[in-house]
Amino acid sequence: MKPLVGKVAVVAGGTRGAGRGIAVMLGEAGATVYVTGRSVRGNPSSMGRVETIEETAEMVTAQGGQGIPIRVDHTVEDEVKELFERVKREQNGNLDLLVNDIWGGDSLTEWGQTFWEHSLSDGLLIQQLAVQSHMITSYYAAPLMVEKKKGLIIEITDGFDYRYRGNLYYSLAKVSVIHLAASMAEELRPYNVTALSLSPGFLRSEAMLDYFGVTEANWQDGVKKDPHFIMSETPFYIGRAVAALAADPEISKKNGMITTTWGLSDEYGFKDVDGRHPHWGNYAEEQGFYK
Repeated sequence: MKPLVGKVAVVAGGTRGAGRGIAVMLGEAGATVYVTGRSVRGNPSSMGRVETIEETAEMVTAQGGQGIPIRVDHTVEDEVKELFERVKREQNGNLDLLVNDIWGGDSLTEWGQTFWEHSLSDGLLIQQLAVQSHMITSYYAAPLMVEKKKGLIIEITDGFDYRYRGNLYYSLAKVSVIHLAASMAEELRPYNVTALSLSPGFLRSEAMLDYFGVTEANWQDGVKKDPHFIMSETPFYIGRAVAALAADPEISKKNGMITTTWGLSDEYGFKDVDGRHPHWGNYAEEQGFYK
């Protein structure tokens, strides 16, 4: 019933949102999960959120896995290197899964601004936080997988193609990690290590619930503010998508692919934790979003 018992995962950026949902659902599947991020009890990150990596790790353990919180700034190479040295030491060199969900760009993205009106320093910082951090993390994780000739790297993104996403700097970051996954896939292929990218639909994160002024218990009231919120999904939905990918014995067939929560739910049959089966792809097509 727990297909990932004995498997070791690192969820980089597991403090909140998709990262927390992924870590917790890997715990539900029985995995040992290293939860990394900058927000720890008594020392939150500059984002000003209350969630911490310790809370996420405790949720992982409560679901039946083993959660291990480690404070890491993934833009700092020495901290990332030390993280994977610890994983190698504690897990006898085993690392089955890396999920790169480091973001931190919400407060930096100036929606409605052209790239020349947007703060250049903030735009470049988005690339550092959301792209370079992924590159640094994969750089130190990949050798563990290559040595054992097994493993999976998942790049969390927004969207399933290369189209413009409403802001140049945001778009560049989200498209870059899609290409990062595709490129890593080619170089990892000879070593039986898989890389792919994965996008959620309308993510009902903690910050999004706050924005709509609702809780998970009454989230549907958010439809009054945005009717598209009806098709939103909890962070645990993408978590179950990651768990399904990690448990797939034929995962190598998806090497380099761009995947989505709704597409994987069709394939693997999982549902969100509230019992729903949100399908952003079908909904977006019906709404004409992708014409």
